[in-house]
Amino acid sequence: MRVCVIGTGYVGLVTGACLAHIGHEVICIDNNAEKVKLMQSGKSPIYEPGLAEIMQSAMTAGLLSFTTDLSAGVAHGEVLFIAVGTPPLPTGESDTRYVEAVARGIGTHLTEDYKVIVNKSTVPIGSGDWVRQLILSELVNRQPVSDSKIAANFDVVSNPEFLREGSAVYDTFNPDRIVLGSNSQAAIALMQELYAPIVAREFAADKSLPAVPVVVTNLGSAETIKYAANAFLATKISFINEVANICDRVGADVTQVAKGIGLDSRIGNKFLQAGIGWGGSCFPKDVSALVHIARDYGYEAELLQAAVKVNQRQRLLVVEKLQQVLKILKGKTIGLLGLTFKPHTDDLRDAPALNLIEELSRLGAKVKAYDPIFKSLELLSAQVELATNTAQLAEGCDALVLVTEWPDFRQIDYSQLAGLMRNKIIIDGRNFLDRESLSKAGFYYVGIGRSEAGDRLVENSFAITAIDVSLKAA
Repeated sequence: MRVCVIGTGYVGLVTGACLAHIGHEVICIDNNAEKVKLMQSGKSPIYEPGLAEIMQSAMTAGLLSFTTDLSAGVAHGEVLFIAVGTPPLPTGESDTRYVEAVARGIGTHLTEDYKVIVNKSTVPIGSGDWVRQLILSELVNRQPVSDSKIAANFDVVSNPEFLREGSAVYDTFNPDRIVLGSNSQAAIALMQELYAPIVAREFAADKSLPAVPVVVTNLGSAETIKYAANAFLATKISFINEVANICDRVGADVTQVAKGIGLDSRIGNKFLQAGIGWGGSCFPKDVSALVHIARDYGYEAELLQAAVKVNQRQRLLVVEKLQQVLKILKGKTIGLLGLTFKPHTDDLRDAPALNLIEELSRLGAKVKAYDPIFKSLELLSAQVELATNTAQLAEGCDALVLVTEWPDFRQIDYSQLAGLMRNKIIIDGRNFLDRESLSKAGFYYVGIGRSEAGDRLVENSFAITAIDVSLKAA
């Protein structure tokens, strides 16, 4: 099938490359000439595991190409994906100007051949009809109103993405579900043909699993599914962070609490990792957008607003813990292990690290940072010193803060780092590191919702259980 993907950010580039990998002929469009030139050379402008290899393989096979020519892309594609950014505005609503520009551009170049236009961007509920209207308005400008040949020969589909940065290629080939929203059976049929190899798990890690569920619904429901999914996951993280803060106060261990409640099939164990909060490009803007949409229709989404408030407070919990241990932070040196909002990505958008840098600097601390992937000092505040390795980071520090749970950080020789530091303190902002091994390395360890009293209670509970079992056996 011939496909055009307009926009080559995380979603557009991954979608285009993966669709080409499964055999479709894909043209990716971007208005950034330098970026297009880079991709034409076989290089990915973003860090995403496996993406560069997928790109190069598809390009070698002649199934993937890149251009700035929108008219060529529209003429080529039977399916046209709109995959441009929808960043948040200060009000919390989504900035849809790029979607509008693309929709109008499609209308300018549309021909009589039937096209399915797919909203892959995360757009406000109701955008499917809006995109259709934008395209029709451009068609009206091109021809007499009485000529309806082109106007009647396209459909709009909402096909939200559920890709996780850092595992987007895997998620494309191993989705939990595919959502298709449209009022056109012809459009749905074409989209089902497009995704047939993925639905059949021909490229899945485990090909023995049942076919991928395909949820077919109307436009508005598909658009709402995307927002509702991200809002729920964000709320779940905020919930476990609230519980972690209670654990800190009552002497419980949130990792044990999360395990206990996660075994309940109604709850599940995913997204129950307490820490310093969520960030990135999706959760913050999608939750805010859903709150704003609700408000437009006369409803205050108070639960979602509370989830956002908890998340903002959680980001600065590390500062509070540092103050508890070091007291005055002015004149102290704090090293941040990790900068990106999550591992396996170079994305710094709305990362908790940025809030920490700002607040620690405001309190007079010197801030150092090290990240395995992110190396662009010009995108960071001048208030942070970027280290080239963990040893350079630890030198002269009064405390280290684990910000991003990169797997590399579990392999560090922490005994060596302890010897380089002024004060051997580590705040594990993701409950990611092993407390016992760090203690043996000489560190004073502080987790999130993991008080020492909680650890002792857990040990005692295991001992009591063992005694109970032995008594019953007797």
